[in-house]
Amino acid sequence: MNISILGLGYVGTVTAVCLSKYCHTVIGVDLNQHKVDCINQGISPIIEPGVDELLRKVLSERKLSATTNVQDAVMSTEVSLVCVGTPSNPNGSLDLDQVKRVAEQIGEILRMKDGYHAIVIRSTVLPGTVDRLTSIIQESSSKTPGKDFGVASNPEFLREGTSIEDFENPPYTVVGTSDQRMVDILSEMYRPINAPFYAVEVKEAEILKYACNAFHAVKVTFANEIGAISKKLDVDSHVVMKIFSEDTKLNISPYYLKPGFAFGGSCLPKDVRAVTYEARFLDLTTPLLESLIASNELQIQRVVDWVVQKKKKSVGFLGLSFKSGTDDLRESPIVKLVETLLGKGYSISIYDSNVNLARLVGANRKYIEKEIPHISSLMKSNLQEVLDHAEIILIANKGTGFKDVLNKVKPDQIVLDLVRITDDWKQCNGSYEGIGW
Repeated sequence: MNISILGLGYVGTVTAVCLSKYCHTVIGVDLNQHKVDCINQGISPIIEPGVDELLRKVLSERKLSATTNVQDAVMSTEVSLVCVGTPSNPNGSLDLDQVKRVAEQIGEILRMKDGYHAIVIRSTVLPGTVDRLTSIIQESSSKTPGKDFGVASNPEFLREGTSIEDFENPPYTVVGTSDQRMVDILSEMYRPINAPFYAVEVKEAEILKYACNAFHAVKVTFANEIGAISKKLDVDSHVVMKIFSEDTKLNISPYYLKPGFAFGGSCLPKDVRAVTYEARFLDLTTPLLESLIASNELQIQRVVDWVVQKKKKSVGFLGLSFKSGTDDLRESPIVKLVETLLGKGYSISIYDSNVNLARLVGANRKYIEKEIPHISSLMKSNLQEVLDHAEIILIANKGTGFKDVLNKVKPDQIVLDLVRITDDWKQCNGSYEGIGW
């Protein structure tokens, strides 16, 4: 495959030498003559383990060359990877000048080129950017996306110091596009790489890179704040975090990493408050840990705001405990949500088979009777009573039978799913929304 790579910075250089290794013919493009000369002389323009050796190898095989001439590169290739920088502006926003300029250049060149051309955005950009770049290319080329050219988001996940290893052994390859031809082209381009290949919507691919990097930042900050507390308490934080990381069932796992409703129960709220109190007692500031309860409360408020915007007055809750299969109502965010909506004058009905049972024989019977008797009186004996009463139906946990509700609701009823009860939500007879999807 003939590939042009526009931008020979860190990502562009590593991508160029690695794709060349897989027998693709690659032309690197950069306006900086010094970078181009370095590439052509077998000298890496970046300091990165293994790049110099691989660069010399692919040059000797005539699989890689570099130029400052964008037109020649695009005209002689069928795929162009955009790897130019997207630095921060002083206010924190992205400076998209380089990527926009490259998109316009590509479009102008495509005016003179016959056949389909694939354009791949490797630069890190926020959701919606690739769509805007597609419009720029369409306008400057006077050609039709999907017919004359295709555009895809293809985020990179390269760590400095291990970039070649990361390129050749990624956790996955992600392509965001609605153009099947682009999917086929990129699937073939990455065929030598043994990793899962995901074809998703453009915006999903764009935001994925930010989700990854934000989570990495969260992990660093989390470890540092635990380390600060541990040091004050004369605890070896490296021992703690080593054992912490060995839990791949909960700690380092997909568990808890699914957008949904607020956390609750007898452990998480209590323990987060305790550790942040201890930090303050030790005269430590731990902004990440201290933000957790406030952010959790905001998730509850988002649902309140959503309900208010619908301008309906009867709300049915499917589930009251913070987790299905339990009767635990201690610090249940659903209880807080019910109490808030009651205070705003909403007519509430609730069905939760486990809580109904707990009112009779459960360990939480006294809690229900003494702490939330006003909510207990809103409980219905069966699910259908809630469906008959409610204009808005909130699916609050994954209780038995709740999934089947989607095809039982009426066309004029609205469902807000807080738990992703199913991926096949299009079966819903009424109006359906998820809290984070």
